[in-house]
Amino acid sequence: MKKILLAVTSLAIVMPAMAQTNPAPTIVGAPSAEEMKLPRPARARGIPTALAIEAAQAANASCQASTYKTTTMVTDSAGVPIVVISNDGAAAITQRIAMTKAQVVLKYKMSSGEVVTKTGTDAALAAEIKANPMIDTARPGAFALMAGSDVVGFISVSGAPGGDKDEVCARAAIAKIQDRVQ
Repeated sequence: MKKILLAVTSLAIVMPAMAQTNPAPTIVGAPSAEEMKLPRPARARGIPTALAIEAAQAANASCQASTYKTTTMVTDSAGVPIVVISNDGAAAITQRIAMTKAQVVLKYKMSSGEVVTKTGTDAALAAEIKANPMIDTARPGAFALMAGSDVVGFISVSGAPGGDKDEVCARAAIAKIQDRVQ
């Protein structure tokens, strides 16, 4: 009986620590009642879901070949995710970072790596990025998906030890699908 009481007491002490929320949540809360009443516009122009999945898998496979555990996000032209795929073992926060990278490309109309370079010499741009809650920090690893001269979406990779390595994986994915992007 003492052993059972000791086990129950130990669980009572440990359970609150185990019930902590994810320190890096990747999604927002449920829509409010007011949001549910709003019209639901169609998704913006983007690539087909099957092609987005192929691109994300190609980027993650490229990174995994170098032992990097990454997340790849492919969005439509408005920056709304079409697909998010994380390699086994990728940190949860890589999903949020991938979204910030896509937001950089959407807002500044250049790769996220180019924006990072530009912030090194443009203090006003760096401050603007820091003040933007959808970005906060510019990081390399995201590019626009182009159909001719039209942006049809964005691909972003996060999780390699350095955005330059994320960029290599994103470029590999773009090379794999570019001839089918319309």
